[in-house]
Amino acid sequence: MVKRIHLEHILFLDIETVPQHERYSELDETTQELWEKKTEYQRKESFTGEEFYDRAGIWAEFGKIICISCGYFKLNGDVRNFRVTSFHGEERQILLDFKTLLESYFNKPHHLLCAHNGKEFDFPYIARRMIIHGIDIPFKLNLFGKKPWEVPHLDTLELWKFGDYKTFTSLKLMAHVLGIPSPKDDIDGSQVRDVFYEEKDIDRIITYCEKDTITVAQILLRLRNEDLLDESEVLSV
Repeated sequence: MVKRIHLEHILFLDIETVPQHERYSELDETTQELWEKKTEYQRKESFTGEEFYDRAGIWAEFGKIICISCGYFKLNGDVRNFRVTSFHGEERQILLDFKTLLESYFNKPHHLLCAHNGKEFDFPYIARRMIIHGIDIPFKLNLFGKKPWEVPHLDTLELWKFGDYKTFTSLKLMAHVLGIPSPKDDIDGSQVRDVFYEEKDIDRIITYCEKDTITVAQILLRLRNEDLLDESEVLSV
């Protein structure tokens, strides 16, 4: 089924998120209380709410998006390339720029969004942050009233499960078993918060995010039993 989809109809993406504030002490009292309650099960008695706050980027209610990287295929006969671009800066502008991309170039019924674990993380996270910022959700992220087969989303994790919902397979593990060069050659998700707030190195995060986006595309190629992209076919725009 996945081989029937035209590659040029897919927008691949990955997001990077961090806690909304650098320090727990910057939260107002109500937010601290809500954070304590929200993470009570995950923390148990091992961590205080303050000690656990460096993981707040996982939750859209307590985190924010600092980068969205997108990639898409351009095909011309036997020639193909994969073009990658990233949005970063102030979160609201990131979301507006991403929305413009969707509504300008990926707004047709046949267009699809693709991410790894996108249905559980990337897609709902973006939608929730848009609502928080008062941004109308674009059609491709608004699932209200859609039947399952009408949802315009591809998820490489879901495709790999083949109906098995018991396990989670990371992007790094999938890349490894499928013979794709690992995208995790610099930092991993657990380090993004420190690189952003302490090192203030957004360029390093953008590179990491773009590598993940390329890897998602590579995984889909392997699921289609097609040749992987080589470096000469990947272009930054």
